Amino acid sequence: MANFSADFLTNYNTQSGTKNSTFKLPSNAEALNSSSCGKENASNPSLIIAFGNGHTLTLSFTRNTTRYSVQMMRFVYNLSDTQIFPNASSQGPKTAESIPDITADINKKYRCVSSNQIHMNNVTVTFIDATIQAYLSNDNFSKEETHCIQDEPSPTVSPTSAHPSSSPPPPSPTSAHPSSSPPHPSPSPVPESPSVHKYNVSGTNGTCLLANMGLQLNVTYKKKDDKTVTRVFNINPNNTKVGGRCTTQQVTLELQSETSTFLAFQFGKNASSSRFFLREIQLNMTLPDAKVPTFQASNSSLRALQATVGNSYKCNAEEHIWVTEAFSVNIFKVWVQAFQVEGDKFGSVEECQLDENNMLIPIAVGGALAGLVLIVLIAYLIGRKRSHAGYQTI
Repeated sequence: MANFSADFLTNYNTQSGTKNSTFKLPSNAEALNSSSCGKENASNPSLIIAFGNGHTLTLSFTRNTTRYSVQMMRFVYNLSDTQIFPNASSQGPKTAESIPDITADINKKYRCVSSNQIHMNNVTVTFIDATIQAYLSNDNFSKEETHCIQDEPSPTVSPTSAHPSSSPPPPSPTSAHPSSSPPHPSPSPVPESPSVHKYNVSGTNGTCLLANMGLQLNVTYKKKDDKTVTRVFNINPNNTKVGGRCTTQQVTLELQSETSTFLAFQFGKNASSSRFFLREIQLNMTLPDAKVPTFQASNSSLRALQATVGNSYKCNAEEHIWVTEAFSVNIFKVWVQAFQVEGDKFGSVEECQLDENNMLIPIAVGGALAGLVLIVLIAYLIGRKRSHAGYQTI
């Protein structure tokens, strides 16, 4: 059983560039008959919700002796739906997957009043006021409930950076809510792609994070004249001090620039699936021309850059991660591994879906060219055979 509302933010390609589409789970969405309660030791329960022109949201569940969780969330969206994806350069269904942090005790319902964002590459799904329960003992939600992390009060903890004396105070958490489209203020000139740099974080047991990436910040704010602008900032690794910390449950990379910009990436891991993921991004920076000079933003419910613990996540394509409506991060040529790092070297690579999709383009073009060459060759042979019809030379 499930009762929730959901917002979708999808990034897709058009002939004129990349666009964002924001839409809601409609009230007439319905569970398909292909949903299942599962069979013991054979299959797991799954809830499949269909809406619009060929869009489906699937929640697949798993359990152990004490808890159950969403093992996989899959969103299939149809780019042929011109109302949601106008002028899309490609057509047909696309699939995005993620392992969300939706878990509860057996015989208790999962309850989350706050917004819970799940990132799946170029798709962000936000659950709002969610009540979900699997493996029910009767036909109603249990009275007891397990609350999500987002509903719990967040303690204020001073960030540990390479130079704490110059570090700004941590930002208070804010939840992204893409139910309305991100602001569209006048953009500033986009700088060149940022430099790709190697970052690492070490603790008492050695290296716990390796990362190669270029970082670019998109910040929307009001200037002193009340004009809303979006500015793009590159993180310059030559002017950035690197810090961080390692624990058994989380790894944090902290970047402090000379321009009073504090940026932190926190990675967590899912014990049941043995996967690590980018859980939280925090930003604290000073904007001299802003109406409120101190800009703060954070989101602790991210699910990005996922890979199996012991392996590394790699993506040559540019990844765009929405943190809040006013702040997002562009990550270029990312290669990251958290927690289990052997010999200060990246483990086996798990490529992102964006790279896999990009590989289909040269394969399709190559196949089309090969087919064209074959057609020309066949036409040539047929034409040559016909040219010998009639009198024969002696």
